[in-house]
This record gives sequence, structure tokens and C-alpha cells, in this order.
Amino acid sequence: MESIRELTQKIKQKIGIVIMFPPSDLLIIAVIVLVGFASFGLGRLSVQDTRKVPVTIVETKSQTASVGVLNNGKKDSMENVVASKNGTRYYLPWCSGARRIAKQNLITFSSIKEAKKAGYTKAANCKGLE
Repeated sequence: MESIRELTQKIKQKIGIVIMFPPSDLLIIAVIVLVGFASFGLGRLSVQDTRKVPVTIVETKSQTASVGVLNNGKKDSMENVVASKNGTRYYLPWCSGARRIAKQNLITFSSIKEAKKAGYTKAANCKGLE
């Protein structure tokens, strides 16, 4: 293993080889290298990548917006709600809880008021029952 002193001597020898060139030659070498890199970079920039697919943005309506349109502000009077014979909660027909109710246990109410009269309470995880 070499000591630090020996490594510094080797580095000085390598630098000495570079310094042996006259400054004008070093400038010419540097300019040639820089022109080569610049030409390569400009060539890469000038070629357009034809594989790129244009991005399209599609706007969709959210579920809560469609619920508002269907309800027209009459949440308690005109909605069909469903519940289970064995449960205590009522759901809108598209809620995940309503989909899990077996068909033989499914009860349909014509309004939220009717479901409340029957003793059911609103489901906490069903959006649109605020």
C-alpha cells in the first residue's frame, strides 16, 4: 500500500505532463472538446421524439354532483332508499352497504321519511345521505 506522500508525487507527475503542453495548445484542445460536446447536445435537441403520445384530459362528473342533480334539493321526499329486514340502517340504492344486503332481506322505501318512520337510521358510510 502506498503512502500519501507517494500518491501526491504520482499526481504531481501526471499534472506535470499536462503542464508540459504550451498554453495555446491547451486552449485549442479545450475548444475542440467543448465544440464536440455542444454539437452533440444540439443534435440531440434538434431530433423530435416521435414516440410521445399526446396527453388528453377528460373531465368526468363526480357521483355527488349527479346525486345533487337527481335530487333537485328534495332529499327527504323523492328518494328511494333500501334497508335490510334484520338491520337498523337505510342506504341509497348505489351504496356499498345496499349491495351487500341479500335479496330476500331487502326492503325498499319510497322516501327517507318513510324509512325513518319505520325506525331506520341513515348509514354513516353512504354519501348523499347528509
